[in-house]
Amino acid sequence: MNATDKPFLPFALPEIGEEEIAEVVDTLRSGWVTTGPKARRFEEAFAAYLGDAGLHCVAVNSATAGLHLALEALGLGPGDEVITTTHTFTATAEVVRYLGADVVLVDIDPATLNLDPAAVEAAITPRTKALIPVHYAGLAADMSALTAIARRHGLKIVEDAAHALPTTSGGRLVGTLDSDATVFSFYANKTITTGEGGMLVTRNEALAKRARVMRLHGIDRDAFDRFTAQRPSWHYEIVAPGFKYNLTDIAAALGLHQLKRADAFQQRREALAARYDAALAGLPVILPPRAPAGERHAWHLYVLRLHDDAPIGRDALIERLYAAGIGCSVHYIPLHLHPYWRERYDLRPERFPHSQHAFETLLSLPLYTRMCEADVDRVVAALHEALGA
Repeated sequence: MNATDKPFLPFALPEIGEEEIAEVVDTLRSGWVTTGPKARRFEEAFAAYLGDAGLHCVAVNSATAGLHLALEALGLGPGDEVITTTHTFTATAEVVRYLGADVVLVDIDPATLNLDPAAVEAAITPRTKALIPVHYAGLAADMSALTAIARRHGLKIVEDAAHALPTTSGGRLVGTLDSDATVFSFYANKTITTGEGGMLVTRNEALAKRARVMRLHGIDRDAFDRFTAQRPSWHYEIVAPGFKYNLTDIAAALGLHQLKRADAFQQRREALAARYDAALAGLPVILPPRAPAGERHAWHLYVLRLHDDAPIGRDALIERLYAAGIGCSVHYIPLHLHPYWRERYDLRPERFPHSQHAFETLLSLPLYTRMCEADVDRVVAALHEALGA
């Protein structure tokens, strides 16, 4: 037990219902547990959820895999540059290095913590081939501005939408915008989960076909098709040096029912975020930015920032919350501070003042659908005790 003798309140927990459990059990009993009929159903259901008949959805075992497949299919390679935010998890950038291309990190908009379009435009060189916007915490990046920049300079866009189901931009769901590809995450703490998993979404049929081949060793046909055929069909060909990125049917079984709950989950997260907002308004903090009128924030994260004159610093506040039995996190330690990225590209914090300042003052509070109002109130009480005058 912690100092309060109350059960520990974790930073995140998935909400798994009886429908998900029954679907997983059905999968286990079916005899088909790797990529098969349920993975295909999940792809079809995801396309239907997004509501755009022109979309192709490719289920993969992580959002990292989806980002890698999208960039590989777009032909990124040595000599190319890809611009993205420093304020993200390393997966966003590491996939560029997988292909031998170079990452160009830029700063964020201090209000939204999303990629700053002006910084993007200033970073473009003749080697720039693509942008990777990240919809931080579930709030859409400025896709109108970023898309306009990409069009002016002939660049590809691959959206990192790991936080962004179901986020909207310009009245459209992320995943249906005018990008070359969008990649979602279904990791355990995301807005819906398959345990581990992701979905690559694109309108580009050739990109989707290449991703399907490359997600399973460069084989020219799905294993499901080979092993369920009603006539001898053992033959296959390796047409490229692919990867092992397929999503299993066990994971897809979870996804089928989590997807049905995506809207209800978002509404619950939004209600919890509103409760935080109302209760924390008087403290020396910057509340998370809201979505513009008419848009939807997925509320994957509730990220609080301390004012410079707060009575204690971020690290001390996290320690106080843990002492009170409350889990929290930091999203993110910017890439420019990590040894690999710092040393490879000779990065310094002064190049990224907005991300650096945000990192030094922010923390992510617990926010998940299994929380009750009393859980939020407990976090709020601990914050008032630590930060109140």
